[in-house]
Amino acid sequence: MSKEFAKAFYSSSKWLKCRAAYISERQGIDGGLCEECREVLGYIVHHKITLTESNIHDPDIALNFEYLEYVCKKCHDKFDGHFKPKTKTDILPLIAFDENGQPFPVVPPV
Repeated sequence: MSKEFAKAFYSSSKWLKCRAAYISERQGIDGGLCEECREVLGYIVHHKITLTESNIHDPDIALNFEYLEYVCKKCHDKFDGHFKPKTKTDILPLIAFDENGQPFPVVPPV
């Protein structure tokens, strides 16, 4: 999930056009394979230079194909700061079953 300062950028027409053009280029080169593992199709256009509040509006960084790569989710999650580990709350079941086999909702602890 993008940081608050980046939300407007990631929904901007400039980024959406750049992203689409980059994916199209990668599809023409190798069918859109992940540029890291080269085993599965890409899923996310990743910025090799982390976007910050000071560089996000610099098109030479934020919109430059040299600093982008098309990667799969698994590879993207390996980059620093891009994977949010699941918490216990995230992995709790949504339902459980009573002694009669009837489902009931699980209320997560507060």
